[in-house]
Amino acid sequence: MKLVILITSNMENGLDVARRWQAAGAPGVTLIKSIGLYSLQQIVEEQSIELPMHSGRSMISSMAHVLRGMEHTNHVLLSVMPKQMVPTMLAEAREVMGELTEPRHGVAFVVPLDETIGVRQHENGDG
Repeated sequence: MKLVILITSNMENGLDVARRWQAAGAPGVTLIKSIGLYSLQQIVEEQSIELPMHSGRSMISSMAHVLRGMEHTNHVLLSVMPKQMVPTMLAEAREVMGELTEPRHGVAFVVPLDETIGVRQHENGDG
C-alpha cells in the first residue's frame, strides 16, 4: 500500500483532483484545508502584525491567533491505495493541474506504508 499526498494552492483544482481520484477507484480521499508558512508570513507582513521574535508560548499564541482569522489557501489530499493505482492517480492529478514540475502547480509525493488497517475498496467507487 502507498500513501499519495498532493498539496495545491489552487483550491478548485484540489477538489477536482479529489473527485477524479474517487471516480478512478481510490479507496478514500481526505482533503485538508491548510496554509503554507510562506503565505502566512506574507499575510502577517501585509497586515503589519507584530509577532514576537523569540520562541515560546507567546509566539505560538500570536501565530495561532493570526491563523484563526485566516482563509485557508491550500488543499492537502491524502489517499491510501494499492501501489498499482498510484500511476493512475498521479496521471489524474496532472490532467487537472498540468505538470507538477511547474512553479505553483502543486506538489505530489508517494510514501510506502508498512502496514494499513481499515483500508478497503468500495464496491461502487464512493471512496
